[in-house]
Amino acid sequence: MKSNTVFKTDIEIAMEAELKPIDQIAEKLGITEEEWEPYGRYKAKISLDVLKNKADLPDGRLILVTSINPTKAGEGKSTVTVGLGDALSQLGKKAVIAMREPSLGPVMGVKGGATGGGYAQVLPMDEINLHFTGDIHAITTANNALAAFIDNHLHQGNDLNIDPRKIIWKRVLDMNDRALRQIVIGLGGPKQGVVREDGFDITVASEIMAILCLAKDLDDLKERLGKIIIGYTYEDKPVSVSDLKVEGALTLLLKEALKPNLVQTVEHTPSIIHGGPFANIAHGCNSVIATKMALKLGDYCVTEAGFGADLGGEKFLNIKTAAGDLKPDAVVIVATLRALKLHGGVPAEDLKEENLAAIEEGFSNLVKHCETISAFGLPFVIAMNKFSGDTEKEIALFLQLCEKHQYTCSLTEVWEKGGAGGLDLAQKLEKLIEETSSSFKRLYNNTDLISEKISKITRIVYGANRVEYSKEARRQLMQFEDEGWGKLPVCMAKTQYSLSDDPSQIGRPEEFTIHIRKLKPSIGAGFIVALTGDVMTMPGLPKKPAALQMDVDAKGNAAGLF
Repeated sequence: MKSNTVFKTDIEIAMEAELKPIDQIAEKLGITEEEWEPYGRYKAKISLDVLKNKADLPDGRLILVTSINPTKAGEGKSTVTVGLGDALSQLGKKAVIAMREPSLGPVMGVKGGATGGGYAQVLPMDEINLHFTGDIHAITTANNALAAFIDNHLHQGNDLNIDPRKIIWKRVLDMNDRALRQIVIGLGGPKQGVVREDGFDITVASEIMAILCLAKDLDDLKERLGKIIIGYTYEDKPVSVSDLKVEGALTLLLKEALKPNLVQTVEHTPSIIHGGPFANIAHGCNSVIATKMALKLGDYCVTEAGFGADLGGEKFLNIKTAAGDLKPDAVVIVATLRALKLHGGVPAEDLKEENLAAIEEGFSNLVKHCETISAFGLPFVIAMNKFSGDTEKEIALFLQLCEKHQYTCSLTEVWEKGGAGGLDLAQKLEKLIEETSSSFKRLYNNTDLISEKISKITRIVYGANRVEYSKEARRQLMQFEDEGWGKLPVCMAKTQYSLSDDPSQIGRPEEFTIHIRKLKPSIGAGFIVALTGDVMTMPGLPKKPAALQMDVDAKGNAAGLF
């Protein structure tokens, strides 16, 4: 694909692309007609039977794409994921991309979608970035149905003796809406329910989203839903969904959403998109089912985990691999010169200006993420995602710094050139996998105490030298261990902009403390959430949200969508 001197927008490129009917993409993967069902001409749901029918096939190579700490605009990790899949396809490999579904919160907010960009996109990008096949709406419905069942139980006599002050299950909405973070419900008298404080999280932070992404099959989904802790009794005993006896109803609402979605890239590489938990407030990985399908259907599965290696990358390697019995073969760490300049102290408004000193200073952030991946025993390649404003001197300095640290690096131009811009990355990755054996290991043992797991993550991955717990968090540590939840992994909720829990501490901070303000049991998902700093589980919209540029023309085509 030739380089363009006048760059088109992502939506313009997407609208001009010629899509193949989805049956041709399914046929390319060896999926029979009985194993998929169409959602329009270019999207399909894949039957869970595929995993059973392909069980005897060997798994392909598993490649994880992660990144350094990003700027607010993101660093093109999804774009590199798509471009790498296309590049492997150009090399004659059977590549399958496995990604998360975009949330409407960032789509309408500031960061944008999660379908890649330029000539490295999954399509139809407008439909995927908006309502797609309805998976996230189904999760929203199931989550809020459970909330309704809880409040109805209180209203109808409260046989389980639930303390309304200790209900931890929140309602959700797939939108950034700060006004809903803390609310009061049940106002208007006895007929309107029990008055209590409540609040909303964004849908992608719901435990049901995590459960959908970690469940192995329909039975496992139901079992996990039943284990959800919704609150505590007046005697401080946990109350689960199975106590309310509604896990069957919730499973019914989610049975179609559990099936992964099949789409394609601009270059027609098959892509399985399924699940969408955020990596800063949830575990940040697409579904286990989708990843395992991609491994059975292709020579290579290229998947991504949200934000940097300190968030989605760590959770993929500590949480998702355990839940899905997965073993990665290699990792791609995405970096951009603008992000390095930001970590080198350059204000966001000046990132387009050449600044060699800032790149050298900010390189320390990349070094820390490389150390993290090495701590897991995994080989890696750095993908420098090139932007049009990058200067020759800046690129040369970056390559020199990589050589100095003996890092394998590839200049990646997939946004502009599609798969052709990722051929060098694909070739270096292939060589790395063939010549280097993975010695993958997780950073902690299940038998470690919750506090020990938190200590290992904060020390090895973040570089912190101390963990400080609030009074509430210290009480919860003891309570959770007493309940028998201590053997579960830990999912850290932390800002994506810094290795610390303070977004203003850019670069590679040292001698800092991680502050654990609260713990949350996600027993159905199978982990304990540790909330650090001021991280929000319901984000807010910026002063000028991306939605201000969005519209639809007379023919129903999307406009202004990136």
